[in-house]
Amino acid sequence: MTAMSPAQRPARLAVGAIGAGRVGAALLAALARAGHRATAVSAVSIASRRRAEALVPDAAVLPPDDVLAACELVVLAVPDDVLPGLVTGLAGSGRARPGTLVVHTSGAHGAAVLDPLTRVGCLPLALHPVMTFTGTAVDVERLAGACFGVTSPEELRLAGEALVIEMGAEPVWIPEPARPLYHAALAFGANNLVTVVNVAADLLAAAGVESPRRMLGPLLGAALDNALRHGDAAMTGPVARGDAGTVRTHLDVLTEPELRAAYVALSRLTALRALAAGTLSTDRAESLLDVLAERGGA
Repeated sequence: MTAMSPAQRPARLAVGAIGAGRVGAALLAALARAGHRATAVSAVSIASRRRAEALVPDAAVLPPDDVLAACELVVLAVPDDVLPGLVTGLAGSGRARPGTLVVHTSGAHGAAVLDPLTRVGCLPLALHPVMTFTGTAVDVERLAGACFGVTSPEELRLAGEALVIEMGAEPVWIPEPARPLYHAALAFGANNLVTVVNVAADLLAAAGVESPRRMLGPLLGAALDNALRHGDAAMTGPVARGDAGTVRTHLDVLTEPELRAAYVALSRLTALRALAAGTLSTDRAESLLDVLAERGGA
């Protein structure tokens, strides 16, 4: 028997996206690849329109209310702070059809933010892709290795997880009350990682290194891999070893107050975790923490 193509599978949905930013366009394209019908998209800026044309060329560009009315599954891919107002406006538009699956992609919110639409008969899902997006077709490929944070009413959990699996990704259940902590964890890791990497590159450039990112690549790649594999046992460097003299020298050359404060805060956190893990002795930790306290000011 010949296997069915995605488009021939049963229960294919007319899907749309409100917000054709990097996330919305990529998820709509991923759903279309799974065999759903990319029907409509709301795109305001020129960049969004071009992105929609490139990733979902068959989708009509419509106002948000019309996208909601035209589709059986609607992805709301807008900034966290914009989402509540958008949901309220859509619920009050009178265009929502009972039974419409409404999915938002915000990591900060759970399914409760969709309550106004739920009250008019929509089915709420929070599906947050745990990856960064470029706004190109590469994103659709990268979804295959990504996780999604899934939050919904219990009776919709299987539906949400099925949609994630259809896009080639892995669903991870996040209870509604845990959603803020979940998002804080991701932001702490990913957002601060970008800042730390770029600050390190700037400092290397100031030290005369011509290609700081080339130098950092192997080091940071290995550090990330080791941290993911081994947890706190992967800690290395002068703070993890308790080399108080080296840390004192670092603080002497880091003269910018904000940068020094960040170094002190991260070093203190590293030292306390190393102490708790048993990889840093109490006496060396005390000396190190004394230096951090002494030199931590401006």
